[in-house]
Amino acid sequence: MENGEVGMKKLLSLLALVMVISACSTTGKFKVPEGSQLYLYKRPQPVQIGTDGTVTTKPYFWTAAGFPPGGGVPYRLEKDGKTIKEGRLRAKFRVVSIFWPPFALIYWPMGLNPNITYDLVNDTQM
Repeated sequence: MENGEVGMKKLLSLLALVMVISACSTTGKFKVPEGSQLYLYKRPQPVQIGTDGTVTTKPYFWTAAGFPPGGGVPYRLEKDGKTIKEGRLRAKFRVVSIFWPPFALIYWPMGLNPNITYDLVNDTQM
């Protein structure tokens, strides 16, 4: 093989890996009360919140579609094992789910909106 072919194969492999990773996750930015744990979409484990407030998690089913108060991604905040707040977060349709057939469009079409901050301290989602 020529160097150009090897380079092209590496590039295509890298792009495929990026697509797989991006198709299997959704990211949002959060502000939560100090010492609290955030649970999303009735999942049994709290999400890990980065120092900059970033949360990356699995996407959500169609039941997470819509805008609060009636629609969106259910969340729960716990502190010391007690629920201190719960509600719904604005969700966004994941365009990548169209191109990741057949299961992404069926099972994981909804995600967090990466363009807003979910401020659960002041109850704003902008």
